Amino acid sequence: MGIWKRHRDGAIFEKTNFMSATNTAMTTTEIAHRLVQLCSKGDFETAQKELFAHDAVSIEPYATPAFEKETKGLDAIIEKGHKWNSMVEEYHEMKVSPPMVGGNAFAVTMSMNVTMKERGRMDLTELCVYNVKDGKIVSEQFFM
Repeated sequence: MGIWKRHRDGAIFEKTNFMSATNTAMTTTEIAHRLVQLCSKGDFETAQKELFAHDAVSIEPYATPAFEKETKGLDAIIEKGHKWNSMVEEYHEMKVSPPMVGGNAFAVTMSMNVTMKERGRMDLTELCVYNVKDGKIVSEQFFM
C-alpha cells in the first residue's frame, strides 16, 4: 500500500513506500511525469528509449505523404522522430501540460512553435494519449 501525494503541478499520485527486487517497474504516474520532463526539453528520443516498450505502437491522427498512420516497434518510432526532425528547421517553443493519469493510461497536450523547412513557422498542438503495461509505454496516439 502506498501513500497518496500531490505533485507540485497539482497531479495526485500514489507513492509506494518501498521498491523491492520484484517491483522495479515504474508506475504509470512516474512514467507520465518523466515523459513530460523529457519532452518539455525536446528530448523525445531519450523519452522513447527510456520509457517505451520494444513493441510499442505510435498512431497518428491520419496518414500523410510523409508518415504512415501507424508505426510499430521502438526502432521504427525512433526513426519516425528522426524523419520529423529532418523536416524541422528550428524549434522556437515547446510546452507540455501536466499529465492526467487514469489507471494504465495518461494524456498530455503538447504544443510547439516550429519553423518547418519549405512550410514556414507554425503552431502545432496535439492531445497525446499513452497506454502503459508492465512499466513501459506500449502505445501512443495523437489527436489534433
